[in-house]
Amino acid sequence: MPLSEEELRLLEQMERALVEEDPKFASTLRGTSLRRSARRRAALAGAVFVVGIVVLMTGVISQYYLVGIVGFVIMLVSATVSLTAIRGQAAVAADPRATSHPSGFSVIDGGRSGRVRRQRVHHNGTFMERLEERWRRRRDQNGGGY
Repeated sequence: MPLSEEELRLLEQMERALVEEDPKFASTLRGTSLRRSARRRAALAGAVFVVGIVVLMTGVISQYYLVGIVGFVIMLVSATVSLTAIRGQAAVAADPRATSHPSGFSVIDGGRSGRVRRQRVHHNGTFMERLEERWRRRRDQNGGGY
């Protein structure tokens, strides 16, 4: 059931008040600044990686191997930062629990962890009987042959 115009107007007023009162919290709820900052971090890490290559090559060409090692460390750190930012961005975008709201805010589905729990089936019988039952089930699932 869609919201009435009065309800939409009230909702927009509440969102504006939230943004004015606590802009950092509002941007966290929107999630857009998180993606934007992750992209920015990844791009900056890419630029620093190129600088690391230049420092590495300068150290090798000038035969100051310590400079080359520093360049390699710069490359390693920037690659780690870039991969962390990209993984974080992918995790936010691929979260199946997050449902988007037309206002840009996102709501997590009831606070559930999203983890599917396996229910244990308790069998009566001895250890060997349970193993034999498991063996029969696997054999039946795989077509009965070896």
